[in-house]
Amino acid sequence: MSSTVGVLGGGKIGEALLGGLVSAGRDPGSLLVVEAVAARAAELTERHGITAVDVAEAARRADVLVVAVKPGDVPGALDEVSQTLGGCADRPTVISLAAGIPTSAIEARLPAGVPVVRVMPNTPMLVGRAMCVLSPGAAAGDAELAAAEELLGAVGRTVRVAEAQQDLATALSGSGPAYVFLLAEAMIDAGVALGLPRPVATELVTATVEGAGGLLTTPGSDGREGAAPHPGLLREAVTSPGGTTAAALGSLEADGLRAALARAVTAARDRSVALGEQYG
Repeated sequence: MSSTVGVLGGGKIGEALLGGLVSAGRDPGSLLVVEAVAARAAELTERHGITAVDVAEAARRADVLVVAVKPGDVPGALDEVSQTLGGCADRPTVISLAAGIPTSAIEARLPAGVPVVRVMPNTPMLVGRAMCVLSPGAAAGDAELAAAEELLGAVGRTVRVAEAQQDLATALSGSGPAYVFLLAEAMIDAGVALGLPRPVATELVTATVEGAGGLLTTPGSDGREGAAPHPGLLREAVTSPGGTTAAALGSLEADGLRAALARAVTAARDRSVALGEQYG
């Protein structure tokens, strides 16, 4: 990409995106960051070689403007952007990483016709393994979605969904890492309770989670050459009749693990809907 990218917000997610772009070979001179805390802005400039600017300059110069501030700060940031864009003939594509805010609410604070792409990232972006869910606004087409995909491809994977599915995607991938972390934490605690030293239990569980994730994302790992792995087949491959894994899985099923996860995803989806409603 030869375009100029401006990121509003130099927090963890904003830095993860900027750092990922630099690591992927982007010229730091084409990257701008807007960060209100001067010391943090200087830190980002020193670490990544990017340029710190104010909102108005970012809006004037950027071809793609990424909104990575906290949801509560989005209206103020967009109002500043709108003031600048009102007098500009060339307007950027706005990519919002703000959780729960619909494209209509973002478009309402920008000049008419500005293309908006809504994105729900997740925290594995911090290690270059994000799952980013994209939905186009009224003025965003394939070109804008492709630009967003190329940009976010520097920090992980992307998938397009209709905006009506964003709340469910949030429940699965946005909140999903926390479910995995909770499972890992519970496994470690169980190992400690049964006598393992915590460092040993932690190493066993974290390596197991990492390895299981690798199997889930490696084509053919379930024995079907070239096919996307099916978690059920991978589970069956570990489960010998009458063995230890079968005993453990039987206990989990008896305790209602699947139903509990279904309720959890539904609760997350419903909460995402409620949060979005406050933005109209």
